[in-house]
Amino acid sequence: MSESVTVDFGEDGLVPAVAQSAEDGTVLMLAYVNEEALQRTRETGDAHYYSRSREELWHKGGSSGHTQSIEEIRVDCDADTLLYVVEQEGGACHTGFESCFHRTLDGAEVGERVFDPDEVYDDG
Repeated sequence: MSESVTVDFGEDGLVPAVAQSAEDGTVLMLAYVNEEALQRTRETGDAHYYSRSREELWHKGGSSGHTQSIEEIRVDCDADTLLYVVEQEGGACHTGFESCFHRTLDGAEVGERVFDPDEVYDDG
């Protein structure tokens, strides 16, 4: 029987969390998680993150409906990075793409737009 791992949230109280598709292994996005976000994720089975810019907890898909159901949570060898293996509903990227990693450094599009953000997000 294995022991539970204690996540090292560091001085700022945050760890990066990579979301990966359980279906095909595609890296969908990277966001940050604090202790509360991880706790909510474990309690609900849906991905929760911490927004550094808004300084608040957020439920992935809370406004878009494009949720991430957790299949498994993995932790790296240093216990300071998480991997959320997820079932993604709709697109993971707020710009409408399946993955936030939808272009190369040279600007070439390599991803697929799966929704129109103007139709999903209300700016008002």
